[in-house]
Amino acid sequence: MNRLCVKTNWMAIAILLALLILGVNIGNVWADGPTKINYRLKWLFNCSTIGDNWADVKGLFAQNGLDVTVKAGGPERDAIKELELGYAQFGVASADQVLRARTKGAKVIVIAQLFQTNPLQWIYRPENGTIKRLADLKGKTLGITFGGNDESIMRTLLAKANLTENDVKLFSVRYDYTPFYQRKVDLWPVYRNTQAVFIGDKLEKAGEKVDFFIPGSYGVKFVANSVVTSERMLKQNPQTVTRFLGALMKGWRQALDPTNQNEALAVLARFDKDNKSDVLKRQLDVTRSLIKPDKNTKIGAIDIQAWKMTADLMLKQNQISKPVDIEKALKPFPDLY
Repeated sequence: MNRLCVKTNWMAIAILLALLILGVNIGNVWADGPTKINYRLKWLFNCSTIGDNWADVKGLFAQNGLDVTVKAGGPERDAIKELELGYAQFGVASADQVLRARTKGAKVIVIAQLFQTNPLQWIYRPENGTIKRLADLKGKTLGITFGGNDESIMRTLLAKANLTENDVKLFSVRYDYTPFYQRKVDLWPVYRNTQAVFIGDKLEKAGEKVDFFIPGSYGVKFVANSVVTSERMLKQNPQTVTRFLGALMKGWRQALDPTNQNEALAVLARFDKDNKSDVLKRQLDVTRSLIKPDKNTKIGAIDIQAWKMTADLMLKQNQISKPVDIEKALKPFPDLY
């Protein structure tokens, strides 16, 4: 009888641990109350944060025993630095931020990749000819952010086409889109799911057609936003990492599910008050296509080959000073995607 009781107890413990790993809320599992977490995003609240906001608003973090404060990002915010200082336990960062930090010794770890297709693309007017091959860039004035990842991407594309700076004109872009509106620049870098929507609207209302130059179509994959944590957090609190990521990925899946579109738009409208409902809808549709480009794509899956290409591009463009061991920088959680 005692052996039976011991066996039963061990089975109960095993089941409990399994539920914890899966992030299932089973009543008073977290007897000390929810674990407090700070989650720093890369940018302001918009359609690129809909999964984060959904997980928060719909109580998915709370269901996993977590009290998460989702903090907007911005130009003055650095999620990786906040991880190092202990101000945040999780954050969102682009691949170039992660790779630069790793070369400087930061122990930042990528646990999920949000965008499978980089939203950074170039908008242009096709009236002077659709860009169907890289050679079509010759003679164009190309907008780039000097020092930004779009510069690395464009220079790589030009090199693939055997084009030099003598074959094109590089134009330094700012937040003001006037040079593009005034046709001083042929191709302007935009985020396809945000800026591109309202810039495209403005031009189309003026009777102008737009198209997009997509680097990935020419074999250049540069990873965008990913979910990060610290090596310390991963080692010391693995269950918390699992519970957080499980809730977050569930939030992204639900927010991007077309059957939940009206609810997702309602959540989005709470955080993005600058755009009208029709704009938000189109932005959400584009975001869905970038994060889940086809039905077989797992939201959050890490594209290791794309990370290696990104690191190679940055090294060749001298944006990082030494190679990065990609395998050590990535920690996939395939069961949670």
